[in-house]
Amino acid sequence: MGRVTDSRSAAEGVRQRNLVRILRLVHLEGPLSRAALTESTGLNRSTIADLVAQLVREGLVQERAPDRARRVGRPSPVVAMDPRVVAIAVNPEVDALTIGAVGLDRGIPIRERIELDHLITPEETAAIVAERIALWRAGPLADARVVAVGLAVPGLVRAADGLVRSAPHLNWTDAPVRGLVADATGLPTVVGNDASLGAIAEHLYGAARGIEDVVYLNGGASGIGGGLIVHGMPVAGAGGYAGEFGQNRPGIASDHDRRAGSGVLEAEVSRARLLAVVARPSADEPTLAALLAASTLPDAIAELARQRRILATALANAVNVLNPSVVVLGGFLATIAERDLEGLTAAVGAHAMPASMEGLDIRVAVLAEDRLLIGAAEAAFADILSDPLGHHAQA
Repeated sequence: MGRVTDSRSAAEGVRQRNLVRILRLVHLEGPLSRAALTESTGLNRSTIADLVAQLVREGLVQERAPDRARRVGRPSPVVAMDPRVVAIAVNPEVDALTIGAVGLDRGIPIRERIELDHLITPEETAAIVAERIALWRAGPLADARVVAVGLAVPGLVRAADGLVRSAPHLNWTDAPVRGLVADATGLPTVVGNDASLGAIAEHLYGAARGIEDVVYLNGGASGIGGGLIVHGMPVAGAGGYAGEFGQNRPGIASDHDRRAGSGVLEAEVSRARLLAVVARPSADEPTLAALLAASTLPDAIAELARQRRILATALANAVNVLNPSVVVLGGFLATIAERDLEGLTAAVGAHAMPASMEGLDIRVAVLAEDRLLIGAAEAAFADILSDPLGHHAQA
């Protein structure tokens, strides 16, 4: 009897792993035909058909007819993620709270930027998230299954339990925001550092897709954070606090370029300073980029050049230490870089070791203002992707 039970358990384990393989493939690659899944997994066609059928019953994928225009040989149904399965992604910042619903297919059917005139508290964050979920379930998400909430927080997040140890710009210290949101919404909730989640999003789907060694820097209203991908894996550090590039002290060659006494990168390369030169108290990323691009004011042009010079020294330090293949810049750092990406690369090269610059590519984030929401949703989907039969989706 024991052997039969062990054999059944082993078979169930194999089936579970194969379900995960298929679900992850379709999630990461987008819609795939059954034939493509057969080729990618090495499983036979009948096994693929059986596994896909179970994922359809679980409400995680959908099958549709093949594209007749591209059909060669025997038609094969196309397997796609069910867009009705969504996570709620949240990014609290000093000037706004951005919240959206992100589908397993990476679609974003709804998103909202809620402007703030005060520093949002963890309790207020939880209340707003719960209120928006209730509102959306009665409207645009009426047919959706909300499975989890993911928060991208600009601060130090303890990997072990999601406690926000310090988000200084929000004035959060040891904030139990994960528990507060979970209690308010009744949904599983995960919390991560915003830049680390942005790095994962760009690595999986954006500018660093398929790249093994990546440095990502995120520029937001709260300053500059970062994320690392080494040998294809995210690097969080012992406590989950790796990647805080904004607290590094880059060399500033000219005293004329110095604006802050602290000397840290995010005090010099600053979104607030860019807003000041276009005379705006607040703006979302596309608006700020457009204002800077259109400005012919000498102060705006000079400030962009100053911040680019200091950013170059900080990137050179990262390149020397980590020797990445690709550096990705997101948020207002992408705006700084895009003005003269070739010039920024040359400026980094002037400070970095020549060997470390060989083959280095500096890129801007492809996912643009969606990168943090997609990263937060990816964290929220982790359980369902690793255990598709054990998830507890919420209606």
